[in-house]
Amino acid sequence: MKTSQLKQRIYEILEIGKLGDRISIFFDVFLITLIILNVAAIILESISFLHGKYAKEFFIFELSSVVIFTTEYILRAWTITCNPNYQKPVTGRFRYLITPMAIIDLLAILPFYLAALGLDLRVIRIFRLFRIFRFAKLVRYSSALRLLFSVLRNKSAEIGVTVLLMSVLLIVASSLVYYAENHAQPEKFSSIPASMWWGIATLTTVGYGDIAPVTGLGKFFAAIIAVLGIGMFALPAGILGSAFVDAMGKNKIPKHNNCPHCGKNITETTKEDS
Repeated sequence: MKTSQLKQRIYEILEIGKLGDRISIFFDVFLITLIILNVAAIILESISFLHGKYAKEFFIFELSSVVIFTTEYILRAWTITCNPNYQKPVTGRFRYLITPMAIIDLLAILPFYLAALGLDLRVIRIFRLFRIFRFAKLVRYSSALRLLFSVLRNKSAEIGVTVLLMSVLLIVASSLVYYAENHAQPEKFSSIPASMWWGIATLTTVGYGDIAPVTGLGKFFAAIIAVLGIGMFALPAGILGSAFVDAMGKNKIPKHNNCPHCGKNITETTKEDS
């Protein structure tokens, strides 16, 4: 088999398996199972009893998984030139490596190699959290998760505006309650950043109750802020909800209105008959 043919075949196996391609489908099932087992291992490893008793087994499984994921990452980078969108050997691969899915694949293996470099333990613990990105690798095999990412990407501008508005509202709310409550509760509302904890709990309508205004002015501000928080957090929900409806509606529309029996376009056949 020629190198070009081998590359094309590996590319087909790495991509979502087509009907009839048993090897590609088997690889997809294997990788999905491995990702799920990795997430389960990350969760179980956080239990001190299990981590202490099965530390060696956890490490062997982690090492094996990293070898497989690293091989997959390298092979994807090598064969991506078979994709018409990334045909150029250098710039094509670079454009692929900065795509969200390629970054997720990198984050799935990066913590292991950073730990092997002998970095500070605290830094390693932070980067080990990135192992949970292995779960995000399932996006490649799930149409529902791909739809979610597509909606978030298409509505990124609207979501960015709502995040900006929420940030402004949080700062204003925290500032107002700080000036209203600081003299009455200096230990709880000691600064505007400290007051932001109360602002977040109020705007999200969680209301933990550990910090609450006691002055008349503070309660007045809290009432207004709580009402604004309901509307403000309902805004992104409405945006995403409408986007999901539109995306799902487009996916349900058939690309070709063909007869299931003869295969001809029903619309064109009707026009000819008339």
